[in-house]
Amino acid sequence: MAEVNLIIDGRTYGVACDDGQERRVQQLGQYIDQRLKEVSANSGASNKAQLMVLTSLLLADEVFDLRDGLTRATQAEMSQQPLPPEVQPIYYHGLTPEDESHVTTAISRLASRVERLAARVKKAA
Repeated sequence: MAEVNLIIDGRTYGVACDDGQERRVQQLGQYIDQRLKEVSANSGASNKAQLMVLTSLLLADEVFDLRDGLTRATQAEMSQQPLPPEVQPIYYHGLTPEDESHVTTAISRLASRVERLAARVKKAA
């Protein structure tokens, strides 16, 4: 088991990951940090917890959109119908099955974390 240090919103977090996944976890951490900065610049979040919830909701929305697109693409493929234009960029992204599996796993883990964070914030409010 490997450990990666992620810097998100100026804080360092040690995260355990499978051996060989360090680079991917770093990329995910950088993406989260980038989105957090964007939300911070464009929202009226009054504190760090609210900023994290807003960012988590944004990321969860992206995950749900991707899942919906993948579902529509799969259904279209199975029925041999042409793909709707909004799904084509997702479907034709060119991921290998292994990469797609890694992305799906990462998205599922991220979605679980978002749900836990939202529940904690809701409980604290």
